[in-house]
Order: sequence, then structure tokens, then C-alpha cells
Amino acid sequence: MQIDAPIGVFDSGVGGLTVVREMIRQLPSENIVYFGDTARVPYGTKSRDTIISYSEQIVNFLMTKQVKAIVVACNTATSYALDVLKEKIDIPIIGVVRPGALTAVNTTRNGKVGVIATEGTVGSGIYPEVIREYNPDIQVIQKACPLLVSFVEEGWTDDPVTDEVARRYLRSVQNSGVDTLVLGCTHFPLLRKAIGKLVGDQVTLVNPAYETARSLKELLIKEGIYRETGEPSYHFFVSDGADKFSRFANSILPVDLVPTRLVPIENY
Repeated sequence: MQIDAPIGVFDSGVGGLTVVREMIRQLPSENIVYFGDTARVPYGTKSRDTIISYSEQIVNFLMTKQVKAIVVACNTATSYALDVLKEKIDIPIIGVVRPGALTAVNTTRNGKVGVIATEGTVGSGIYPEVIREYNPDIQVIQKACPLLVSFVEEGWTDDPVTDEVARRYLRSVQNSGVDTLVLGCTHFPLLRKAIGKLVGDQVTLVNPAYETARSLKELLIKEGIYRETGEPSYHFFVSDGADKFSRFANSILPVDLVPTRLVPIENY
């Protein structure tokens, strides 16, 4: 496998860009191919079989780009499709749940961890399962926040309506006494300022994107395919709304982007 081959990253929409942002910071020479399934966002309300089918199509597309590794930068797809995908491809593939869960375990002081995520991720039970693998004594309080995904996709990351909806969602989590809150959807770090203001300084926010990038770097080094030097290239693909995606990506990524291209993903 070529060291210069790109890393494939995918999400249901723009949320996975929070993972790409961390990858650019921590793995600055790696080439990246990103796919956002903007025509079919959100994934959190879809069935398990549908999410697996979508994820398989996207991985098939990424494999045509000769990627050397894949990051499932979507908590819902990680929850339902990661194990299936591992059986189908012979390159390294990681998700975002385990890195975030481990960080939460190492962060909490009172043994109470909150998780905000999509309905799909909460319904899968994957965060409590993985957290308790590391420490069975930790109490996990989950809350599905489906509307927040749509607000981020609309670009409403600094909006009073978003703030009010987040406040309503977070009320039960705040009342539970958690001292650590996992942003269990890759869209949610884009609302970090609003969420942090609501929960206060006494609650530590865990962004799985940071740990995912760190885990990816360790994996690439272990496999002997880490690209340490060289000018990187970035290519972005979506299933709908390419111009809108490009504007959003340019607003949060620290690089100049090539134009985003449309892909008929259902053909894969």
C-alpha cells in the first residue's frame, strides 16, 4: 500500500468536517478524500439496515479513490455499520465512538458521563456499552438531540433558535449531575460554544474528533503507512448541494479547498 495514498473520510453531511479539521492539524501531510451524504442527511432517524446500505455505498466509492484507510466520521454510521464494513474491506477503518468513549472515561471525576447524540446513536446503546468496557462503574446518561443536526446543516451554529433548542435538550442532562459530556455526533462540536455556555465550566466537553485523529495517526504509524512529509491534497465530494457545502467547509477548515463535486452515490 502506498504511503501517499489518501485517507477516506465520510459522514452524513458536514459534521465529519470536524474530524477533518483535526486530521489537518494532527496529520498535516496526509492526503484526504471526504464524502458528505448531504442528500440523505440525517442518518440518526434512519433504520439500521438503511444506514448500513448507505455506508457500504460510500465505502465502495471511496475505494475507487484508492484510499489507504477510512474514517467513519459519523457516530450513527459507526454505531451500526463499522463492524459490517470491517468485514468487507482489507484496509484499516476506524470510527469515532471508541476514541470519544475512552476520553470520557479518563476525564470524568464523579463517574457520571453524559452523551448527546442522534436518535440512532442513542438507540444503539453503543456509548454505554463501550464506556462500561473500560469502567463498568460509570453511569452514562444519554440524550437524543435530533434537531441540532439539522440546524448545523443549515449553518445555524450561532442562532438564538439553536440556543433555545439546545437548552431544552440539555436540561435533563444538566440535572443528572454529569461532570463530563460527550459530543456524540460529529455535528455537535460546531455548537461547542453554545453547549459549553449552557452546561457551564464545571462540565468538561469531550470532542471525539480530536481523539479520533490521534488514534488514526497511531494506526497509520503501526501499519507503516503514515505520511510524515509532503504537500497534502484535499478532495471533497457530496451527494447534493455542492456549493452550500463548499461555503460551509471553507468557513471551518484551515485550508483552501478545491471545488466540491457531486457524486451519484446510489450508483455505488
